[in-house]
Amino acid sequence: MNSNGSKQCYVSTFKIQLKPPSALLPVRNGPKSEDSWTSKKRADTGFSTRSSSKGLEPPTFVEPLQDCHVDEGKNITLRAIIAGSLPIKVSWLHNGEVALFGKASFDGREVSFVLKESLPEDAGAYTCLIENRAGKTSCCAAVFIRDFETMHSLKNQVSSSTTSAPKSLVENGRPLQSPADEQLKSKETCTAPTCPDRLDLAPKEVIPKKKANSESGAALRFKTPPQQLTLKAGRAARVTCSFSSSPPVVSCWIRNKEQIIDGPEVWVETTDLSSTLVIAEVTTEHRGRYTVVARDRRSSAQHTLTLSVIETPQPPASCPVISSVSTTSLALSWSGPCYDGGTAILGYVVEIKNPGVAESADWRKLTDECTSTSYVVSALQAHQEYCFRVRAYNEVGISQPGPVSPVVRMEQKDFDKPQKEDPQNYASVTIDSAHKVSDDYILQEKLGVGKFGQVFKLIHKETGQVCAGKFYKGRRAKERDAARKEIELMNYLHHPKLVQCLAAYDQKPEMVMVMEFIAGGELFERIVDDNFEHTERASVHYVQQILEGVAFMHQQNIVHLDLKPENIVCVDKTGTFVKIIDFGLASKIDNTTPLKVMHGTPEFVAPEVINYEPVCLATDMWSIGVICYILLSGESPFQGDDDAETLASVTAAQWEFSEESFEEITQEAKDFISSLLIKQTMRRMTCKQALAHPWMAAFDSGELEAKNLSKEKMKKFLARQKWKKAGKALLALKRMALLSKSESSASSPITPGEESPFSPEAEHALQTLEHKMQGPPQFTQSLKDQTVTSGSSARLSCHLTGYPDPEVVWLRGKEPLVESPSVQIEYEEDGCCTLVISKVGPEDGDLYTCRASNNHGEVFCSAKLTVQE
Repeated sequence: MNSNGSKQCYVSTFKIQLKPPSALLPVRNGPKSEDSWTSKKRADTGFSTRSSSKGLEPPTFVEPLQDCHVDEGKNITLRAIIAGSLPIKVSWLHNGEVALFGKASFDGREVSFVLKESLPEDAGAYTCLIENRAGKTSCCAAVFIRDFETMHSLKNQVSSSTTSAPKSLVENGRPLQSPADEQLKSKETCTAPTCPDRLDLAPKEVIPKKKANSESGAALRFKTPPQQLTLKAGRAARVTCSFSSSPPVVSCWIRNKEQIIDGPEVWVETTDLSSTLVIAEVTTEHRGRYTVVARDRRSSAQHTLTLSVIETPQPPASCPVISSVSTTSLALSWSGPCYDGGTAILGYVVEIKNPGVAESADWRKLTDECTSTSYVVSALQAHQEYCFRVRAYNEVGISQPGPVSPVVRMEQKDFDKPQKEDPQNYASVTIDSAHKVSDDYILQEKLGVGKFGQVFKLIHKETGQVCAGKFYKGRRAKERDAARKEIELMNYLHHPKLVQCLAAYDQKPEMVMVMEFIAGGELFERIVDDNFEHTERASVHYVQQILEGVAFMHQQNIVHLDLKPENIVCVDKTGTFVKIIDFGLASKIDNTTPLKVMHGTPEFVAPEVINYEPVCLATDMWSIGVICYILLSGESPFQGDDDAETLASVTAAQWEFSEESFEEITQEAKDFISSLLIKQTMRRMTCKQALAHPWMAAFDSGELEAKNLSKEKMKKFLARQKWKKAGKALLALKRMALLSKSESSASSPITPGEESPFSPEAEHALQTLEHKMQGPPQFTQSLKDQTVTSGSSARLSCHLTGYPDPEVVWLRGKEPLVESPSVQIEYEEDGCCTLVISKVGPEDGDLYTCRASNNHGEVFCSAKLTVQE
């Protein structure tokens, strides 16, 4: 016992001489002895060798590294002797990370590492890795540094120091020897009171383990985020953007350059894998562009998307127009809503009321399955009075009712008498290869020139009938095939509103198609004539005839693909009848094979043609909408400064009604055009629906005044317009196709390694997210008790989160552990921290604790390790 009552402890040091295997000895130095410390080091290295067919020797440590104790400011020198086949690659680690300081050297036999003017943070475990083509191995040594504060305090202490071994450092539960012990190798025992130098060598504290931080790891990246989403008004919505990240992760959403603040109506939910914008109840105010900004411990990213909000549609714009009244039935037609709620109208609900019957004073539903803007009502009672109203509905819901129709009494009425045209005889034409056109017709003056060839006036030699002859060049097989195709299609187009083919000749190399001679000229040229009256009522008449002709074509599954004003001609100089001409680009639709074309006139071509998507019958309806727009206003909805600009506007379907030009135009006409100039082909009116549109009958009742329309803009339009031929239009379409490809590639996801520039508001948001990331360490997965067999390895694992990244210290009991060849701490970038003890013995059984700390706090997690014999 000591004088102070404490128990006296003794330290015994002895030396063991071992003769190393001859294979490990340096050849030029001969045999060399090693002490017990060296033997233990070699046993702990656990190097692995690879057999070599070339007789290469794997690298080995002949003399391993030795632990080192130095005072702050002194130099650290670590040395080892190695053997093995050259070349040998040497690298150094400090606490498991590449040592970026100090000077390493290797002369083929001795490896050394020198660090000048050491600091306390230079303490820790140093590992030397050696490798050649035959294998690799490593050796570890501990470096202890006594700082200036400790040295100063020790000078003032009395020599009566504790005899216990330093408790701040334990190697796998075993106290490490100090240089003082090395001085006692020649003595059998030494009591601590007579050796005060032991206190001077006590290290201050173990160096905490830091999380691995691989610079080659993946940056935060959004995974197939949505570009555009449609939300339904009145419902809750969750908009989620997923990403791959390195936790912790924080995020925010920006709208209208302002960061969204969490509240009862809108808030943001963030996980390690996604960021979600939650809207409690969607309204139209929530539509717009949103940017989500996310940040993790490594990097940041942003993504912008558009939210569209659809709602119930507005009521139909007009009251139902009543026509075709009999004693028991009538027809209703009405205009669709001015605003469809942002999505397609699915149908209409027709309601009826009998004001003359007291018990029928309430509205009752006739049908809710009407998909067009017209409906035939039958089974009505004669001499009774009725009125009607209509509601529209889409996928969100049903609208309020539209205006109520006038009261109608069920009696037979005479409605508009249809205009009559002269009857016409039709005949199928076969190509005559035995004769020439000059055998039957007299060639007159040239009427026009086109890409296909020329048009001449012809007079039949026997009947004197005036005709037009379309002369195809026919030098190439492609041109002759095109001529045959047009002639064959004309045999399907026997209708009074379509120009007729009367004969065809194959007089090689030319081919000739004889057609009706239309003397009235182009419709638009006729309209601007000062002696011709131009009203909206007359425009309805023209459009109705165009629809009738196109409707017949569509019944034959033939699409015109080149409807434009110059292909609408008047039958004569005085009447108002028109015909459709030029079927050179027309094609028959095959429902089994999609038809894609790259031709047309840019100003009248539909978006699907420009985008080289399959065309359909609705492609012609787009062109009719453009013709109608110009017919009423004298302006083109899409005309740009050049073809590319025109095609860009068509592709985007960007157009509007000019207030000045459409000031005197009826709402029914605007609704008619709006129902045709729709980008989605499925939403455009068909010919049948267009002929039943309220605009077609808007002037029949005589209630609307047929005002004269200005011709000045139409004259300017005709003067400015230079009709493009198919060849020039093809070039413009190809340019547009290339432009659309470049735009699509520009909007594609950013390739790895690239960063999109952040907006100023996103940069500001990143600063707030940095503060938001801060948090104390937490164990998301705790340690679990383990039982292992003596001689095996033990792994104690937990998982950590927190920012800044927590630093960890492992304890055995209450003693901190330092890394050595037999004790390793793995602290991965994903937060997984593992204590690995190799070749455990009974003395390793104990309570192990992982202590994690950062600037915001400290947490502990413990588990018991049981070692069985």
